[in-house]
Amino acid sequence: MPILETRSLHWPDEAACAATAAELAGRIGLADAASASVFIELHGTLGAGKTTFARYLLQALGVQGRIKSPTYAVMESYEAQQRGAPLAISHFDFYRFDDPQEFEDAGFRDVFASPGLKLAEWPENAAGLLPMADLVIYIEPGDGDGDAQSDARRVRLDAHSALGARLIG
Repeated sequence: MPILETRSLHWPDEAACAATAAELAGRIGLADAASASVFIELHGTLGAGKTTFARYLLQALGVQGRIKSPTYAVMESYEAQQRGAPLAISHFDFYRFDDPQEFEDAGFRDVFASPGLKLAEWPENAAGLLPMADLVIYIEPGDGDGDAQSDARRVRLDAHSALGARLIG
């Protein structure tokens, strides 16, 4: 996948994660997801903060109520409003995914082909089945000083499409 643009961030704490999610939610490209498809991949080790970031993003988009991790269900669906139009949001977690036939049987191909925002954690476990991501976010625990137990995170955002480039502005 070609990378059109890259942005590196340092999150010293969870508040910085929430701020990045709010900034991303406010980008014009996500508002377009009500009529187009936006696909964001989230990469990182266990405990890196992928689900936390997804929760903050969904909350910033206006999703109300409990936002569950899709680890066991593989996909959780939500709806928000963008510019007065409904925005379908599908949050995937492919951590336990190991059967490509499940992708077909569950109708995930149709979900990815429809308008809305798609977030995928552990997308590498569904490699070859997913479309090209507009934006790939890598979250790495620690602050670069070897302290993986801190709340700090190193983050890289890679845009793989023109829409992805607009998202990281």
